[in-house]
Amino acid sequence: MSEQLTKHHPDSPNGCDDVSKNVSGNPDFASILEARLSRRSLLKGGFGVAAGSFMSIGLSGCLSSGGGGGGANPAPAFALGFNAVAKGTEDLLRVPTGYTATALFRLGDPLNTTTPDFLNDGTDSAASFQFRAGDHHDGMSYFGLNSNGLVKDLNNATRGLLCMNHENITWVFLHSNAEVAAGLNNAARPVAMVDKEVNAHGVSVIEIVKGATFSVNKLSGFNRRYTAASNMTISGPAAGDDLMVTPYSNAGTATRGTLNNCANGVTPWGTYLTCEENWAGYFKRPASATLAAKAAAAQNRYLGSGASNGSYGWANPVGGDTSGTGLYDRWNVTPSGANSTADYRNAANTMGWVVEIDPYAPGTTPRKRTAMGRFGHEGAMPAKAVAGKPIVYYMGDDAQNEYIYKYVSTANWDPADANGGMAAGNKYLDSGKLYVATLAADGTGTWTELTITNPLIAAAAYGFADQADVLINCRIAADAVGATPMDRPEWTGVHPVTGDVYTTLTNNSSRGTTGLSTGGKSKALDAANPRYYNDGEGRTGNPNGHVIRFQETGGNPAATTFKWDVYLFGAENDQFGNPSINISGLTNDNDFSSPDGLWFSEVIPGLMWLQTDDGAYTDVTNCMMLAALPGSYGDGGAVSVNNLAVPSNAGANQTVNTFAGKAASAATLRRFLVGPKGCEITGITETPDGKTIFVNVQHPGENTSAANIAIPANFESHWPEGGNARPRSTTVVITKNDGGLIGS
Repeated sequence: MSEQLTKHHPDSPNGCDDVSKNVSGNPDFASILEARLSRRSLLKGGFGVAAGSFMSIGLSGCLSSGGGGGGANPAPAFALGFNAVAKGTEDLLRVPTGYTATALFRLGDPLNTTTPDFLNDGTDSAASFQFRAGDHHDGMSYFGLNSNGLVKDLNNATRGLLCMNHENITWVFLHSNAEVAAGLNNAARPVAMVDKEVNAHGVSVIEIVKGATFSVNKLSGFNRRYTAASNMTISGPAAGDDLMVTPYSNAGTATRGTLNNCANGVTPWGTYLTCEENWAGYFKRPASATLAAKAAAAQNRYLGSGASNGSYGWANPVGGDTSGTGLYDRWNVTPSGANSTADYRNAANTMGWVVEIDPYAPGTTPRKRTAMGRFGHEGAMPAKAVAGKPIVYYMGDDAQNEYIYKYVSTANWDPADANGGMAAGNKYLDSGKLYVATLAADGTGTWTELTITNPLIAAAAYGFADQADVLINCRIAADAVGATPMDRPEWTGVHPVTGDVYTTLTNNSSRGTTGLSTGGKSKALDAANPRYYNDGEGRTGNPNGHVIRFQETGGNPAATTFKWDVYLFGAENDQFGNPSINISGLTNDNDFSSPDGLWFSEVIPGLMWLQTDDGAYTDVTNCMMLAALPGSYGDGGAVSVNNLAVPSNAGANQTVNTFAGKAASAATLRRFLVGPKGCEITGITETPDGKTIFVNVQHPGENTSAANIAIPANFESHWPEGGNARPRSTTVVITKNDGGLIGS
């Protein structure tokens, strides 16, 4: 999830977590662009009216990695076989004519037969949320079970495990009217409210079985929740480091909770990766000026410089922490004791990781894989596993002016490890190289390893102690090597045929503005982030976002160099005539803003799903999901973007030369789904036969104010139940009425 542009709910904890905390002062590539272009040529190259019903609610019907590039290795032909869904602001989930969507798993739904049905009035107990669906459904993956529901069968399309992230909460709908009316006082929080909020975060694992449609098997022994209080193992190079020591684990090898779980990933050995994104805002902290220099630099780069009680005040229970186990004190990173065994100054260091969960092994403890780096993880998507080659993952850091990363395992893939579970994770995810991307103005790029042996990192003013310190504070290491700041890197995906790597860049309100971003980072335009414009409603910078594309050298995911272009630029249709804004030629049937989720079908080669988390276009349309058939790197060409009155250019126009993919068309991009009011569309997975997809509708009605909690008519949304119900984040099942492949 990307926090929405100009759309933060006033009670949302992370409204500022997307703001850059980059203190590096790394230059943009505007000057590099001019220098290089002079020497070398540009590269060429409420489920409303219905098609079906569920719970008396209608559904509106509208209808081996390769290395090719430059169109040399395009995806096989596949035609999108549905009519584009129209934009709209109704409180409905709308899918194409010929498709049906049904609700599967909603906020508060029980995971077992002993937990009572959800009342959805804010009175359900905090303890019960250890056995209910959490809030803000996000990234998810399907893992097949055999027909008896006992063991793994990755090919079974009728019975499986769904692993799902619960990123955050909509505070006003989680609690009772009286609790909401009392207000959110971060300095003094009732314990029961804190416990409920903690338990509503994390991950669900549920068994689902197909009958007429899919449903949750509440009798399954696989069903379970991981929350922001669950036991977690710290694994990899940072395990046991002094910076990981807390009163909970003097050894620095364990912690409690996984937090702000956003996008996800899977492994070739059949486990689930959940990724911790905007976790920083939850911690109570002092002003960084009160800390020693090194601790202050780390806090500035990850948490911010100012004092805070934390987004929800979890460190401040009424009456203090009487748990005896630091259950609430762990959210306070203020040094208060003699060292880190006496206070939780290091607790934030235990968040911000990729966390591995084995869906088939309920008794195992999730492991935080520290070799993959600590930042605002927006997913971890793998390149295709090839025998004898390293395992490779691509990852975005979702904040303004942050970076794109890659992890390459030390061990080469052995297919004999396909059923290795967490032991395979230890082998491939605890030892490897972490890289960060630098995108040059000539369309080339470099992956730089973040290692203490790099002289730039070893000499950084921060003063890295060892490789564990580099991984814990890899943002600072990336600053030191001059990585390219991007417009909020989000989900990544690898095209299964071409091997091209795609990353969504949701938006950046600071791009092109004057001065420096928080801490001193340049915000000027560069070739990879080339747009500054006014969207006509007062939003400036890059309000609509874009999708960047990499082609690794030699088609090798472990390569240290690549080429890049911009696959797709988000834009509103009313900018159709402006080639410096609507560069991709979007029309009424495929225009979008703020791309976030990005996922390739594993059944239909080359079919990409693109999801939005937007606040810039919501006067015209709710958030959406589009189906895309991208070509391959280099299928477009050089483009000159004429940006008007750029503040960082002293208010003068500025032309930036970049590289754009082939313009979109009705054949290659069209809108498949539009969600209800106030939602984000995020998270997608499919059954192994490609005939069912699962999509998450996150935080419908999130703009409802606390002042309106007792006035249902004033709720922004009542989806999916309709009537006067509080809205609920929900997983929906989408099938084609003729039983065919989704999208065909």
